[in-house]
Amino acid sequence: MKRKILLSALLLPAVMAFAQQYGGMWIPTELNEKEMKSLGMKISAKDIFNPDKASIKDAVVQFDGGCTAEIISPKGLLLTNHHCGYDNIQSHSTVENDLLTNGFWAKDMNGELPNPGVTVDFITDIKEVTKEILAGTEGLTGKDLDAKIKQNTDAYVTSQKTESYQKISVRSMYYGNKFYAYVIETYKDIRLVGAPPSAIGKYGSDTDNWVWPRHTGDFSMFRIYADKNNKPAEYSKDNIPYTPKHFLPISVKDKKEDDFTFVFGFPGRTTEYLPAVAVEKIMTEIDPAMISVRDVTLKTLDEKMRVDNATRIKYASKYARISNAWKKWQGEIEGLKKSNAVGKKQQYEQSLISKNPAIKTTIDGLNKLYNEQAPYALNRAYYSELPRNAETLALGSLFGSYVDAVENGTSSQKSVDNLKSRLAEMYKDYESALDAKVTAKVLALYANKTPQQFLPAGFEKYKDVNQNLATIENWAKTSIITGGGTVNGATVYTDINKVFADQKALVQALKNDPLVQLYTSIRTAYVKSTHEKVTALQTNIDALQKTFMAQQMETDKDRKFFPDANSTLRVTYGKVKGSEPRDAVSYGYQTHLAGVMEKYIPGDYEFDLPKKLINLYNTKDYGVYKDKTGDVPVNFTATNHTTGGNSGSPALDAHGNLIGLNFDRQWEGTMSDINYDPKLCRNIMVDTKYILFVVDKYADSKWLLNEMKIVK
Repeated sequence: MKRKILLSALLLPAVMAFAQQYGGMWIPTELNEKEMKSLGMKISAKDIFNPDKASIKDAVVQFDGGCTAEIISPKGLLLTNHHCGYDNIQSHSTVENDLLTNGFWAKDMNGELPNPGVTVDFITDIKEVTKEILAGTEGLTGKDLDAKIKQNTDAYVTSQKTESYQKISVRSMYYGNKFYAYVIETYKDIRLVGAPPSAIGKYGSDTDNWVWPRHTGDFSMFRIYADKNNKPAEYSKDNIPYTPKHFLPISVKDKKEDDFTFVFGFPGRTTEYLPAVAVEKIMTEIDPAMISVRDVTLKTLDEKMRVDNATRIKYASKYARISNAWKKWQGEIEGLKKSNAVGKKQQYEQSLISKNPAIKTTIDGLNKLYNEQAPYALNRAYYSELPRNAETLALGSLFGSYVDAVENGTSSQKSVDNLKSRLAEMYKDYESALDAKVTAKVLALYANKTPQQFLPAGFEKYKDVNQNLATIENWAKTSIITGGGTVNGATVYTDINKVFADQKALVQALKNDPLVQLYTSIRTAYVKSTHEKVTALQTNIDALQKTFMAQQMETDKDRKFFPDANSTLRVTYGKVKGSEPRDAVSYGYQTHLAGVMEKYIPGDYEFDLPKKLINLYNTKDYGVYKDKTGDVPVNFTATNHTTGGNSGSPALDAHGNLIGLNFDRQWEGTMSDINYDPKLCRNIMVDTKYILFVVDKYADSKWLLNEMKIVK
């Protein structure tokens, strides 16, 4: 359906040629099928999502709670991103057997590696349950409203019949104006099948992250295992490969600009319907604050990782996790400015007010609340980044919370076991000396950037980095949390169970630990000065945002609305397309292996290449994977509206065949979480030709290709 486009005077003429002016992350039971077909889709909405018979949704799973993956064979073979499987690849890696550097390819199913704790979730049905969830809520607000919604939700979930391996999740949409119930089936035996070396799977690393042109083979392969009845089961050597209801055929046909494509996955979080004032705060205050903390962390880690291989392996995943959002926020700021997001939202608000004057009261209220919240929200931004960047402070937070739980009587054996498990995972890849440098720097930044009203008394002594480092290094010698001190004759490194065996002794030692005391003082000051204030204001903002959302949907009859992403299953669609993000800059839609070689820097941390891939390029041993140019296509871009969580999502053609693997967005368009602009926003995908080329020619894993249905 062609939409009337509001504010046409504000839009560049080139933008008018694009469909989906507002993007779209559609609930698969409510697809905009007419527009999808007008753009070139050849299948029906029922082919994409059908709860009653096999459809494409039966091949799409949420991978390990955060990414997306898809089934590409009748034997449960899963395809997802290299960066989605990164933690699992790392967990199987050692200095002697470095799978991150060397890659991994099982020679047969017996060689596939189990990954305890990793799960995949299938969505088998989706129903709107707004009437059931909002029954009896008329006139209720605040805690009373929340309590009634929870009561109704619990009653609905209890009333539904499910299998032991199923659960029902009821999710709010449109800021609480609608509710949907999802039936979820979880599989728990997921094994690593193959992954290219990081020089392919992470090619370009942090320099190329969020950037186009891109040349990254960002994929890895896993397999779902089930019991003898094809049902979910805990890991067992007796489990067998899962037989799916549907798997995706893989197309190796050449792509053309303006080809229809759609992406099916689990986008994490967007905020497309915020008022202009909120976007302005994000752009000018919140994002810059969080970027500044990560600046100092990444520089400090990078200096050590470049010269020490053991540190590189231990910190690879943590570095990637920190740098990912850091770079994204920078692109978000630039994109919001370039697309005039604040100005366009202000104009849109005025157009709504002209149709519905009651909206002015809502906008005025939101402006007042956001301005009142601003200083507290900024402190929250800085404070929340401290334990995300400095592991020593994260440990101080965990141990401080343990002390609190013991003293207030809420500690349990289960919570202690969970804490020990989490600590063991942290200490496995923790370097106290390196993190002391990180902690010294982020403390100095926090002390210098934060108004005194938000800081503990005397915190000005932490303004100097060198003095901080000397203090922290001295404390670390005897600190329990850094492994310098002992409890019951053991350290957290030598015997974590022995440390926790005498709870009274541990609590006393932690209460005397200077690093625990440091974080506790920061936390106490934050709770006292900020937490209640920022939370109360946010509660009021959320209530008014719900009203604003309802008013937008009631007033703007020319716009077809979709709910913000919230990690539930969605479909987005668009066309294969390049872009012109800046004056005199034009990007094509496709990159090739020749471009990989153009970036090649022997021995470089980010742009080195395996000799075998170089040999394949030099001999032009491309097989059926070259396109009409004679080269192997590597990555391509399209106008699909994606976000975090869409990593690993299948990119499909007009017939529902797999043509690519979503893994990133173009830097100039990362503000699409807040403001989708079809002129700037592009998602980036690994071409299926490159994936199969690597599996076949590089990894010599034809046994995997033999499982697949390849459309030529």
